[in-house]
Amino acid sequence: MSIYDHFRPEERTFVDRVLQWQDEVHERYVPKLTDFLDPREQDMIKQIIGNHPDVGVSFSGGVDGTERKRALLTPPYIEVSPDDFELTAFEITYPAKFVSLSHPDLLGAMMGLGLKRDKFGDIIVQDSTAQLIVAKEIADFVRMNLTQAGKASISPEEIDLSTLRINEAEWEEQTGTVSSLRLDTVLAEVYNLSRTKVAAMIEHDRAKLNWKVISQPSSEVAAGDYLSLRSFGRSKIISLDGKTKRDKWRITYQIRK
Repeated sequence: MSIYDHFRPEERTFVDRVLQWQDEVHERYVPKLTDFLDPREQDMIKQIIGNHPDVGVSFSGGVDGTERKRALLTPPYIEVSPDDFELTAFEITYPAKFVSLSHPDLLGAMMGLGLKRDKFGDIIVQDSTAQLIVAKEIADFVRMNLTQAGKASISPEEIDLSTLRINEAEWEEQTGTVSSLRLDTVLAEVYNLSRTKVAAMIEHDRAKLNWKVISQPSSEVAAGDYLSLRSFGRSKIISLDGKTKRDKWRITYQIRK
């Protein structure tokens, strides 16, 4: 069985990239630091590298509880330290008494600067405070150019990573049965909605599969997939547990609270 058989066809490019990183570390005995990765990509790296005797992998997004993280692939003789992940954190100051600031506001502002999403990590907005984690190589650019988000004039001030305020996500595990592994069918089960409603939401680009917007209700779901439906949160398929006597799939999944 090929390693590609464990992943989706559209993930082959990322699999090739990970294999290339692994070979570089193994052959040249130098570490490789990646950009920020979503949880699906982190899972894939763990599966691909596995227990390789000469290549280790560590992850950090700044502090415990972050979702997006950089991976550091290392030869066995290197001891990894937090500084090796080259992360910078900012507190975003803005006139909270007069304007509000949301996660989409900050995300849009960063993308509006021409930055790729893999160059910055979690965006944390709680009450009247906002924080941002970026790759160190773009920190100076962000400090000088991130001056507006939504209707708010903002100013990034560098802070120590230890002062980041992350509310670690809680996940609730559940089980259910579905007539098929179609995306609309699975999402309807997970979020207790009608399949018709879910299908319409998918067709209007309100669903994501492994952090990618997907517009085909018939797309098939597999174990390990991350799902989300706008306004209903995120979930993950933990396992496919065989079929019932009525030929329905048993699934185990988690919903983010």
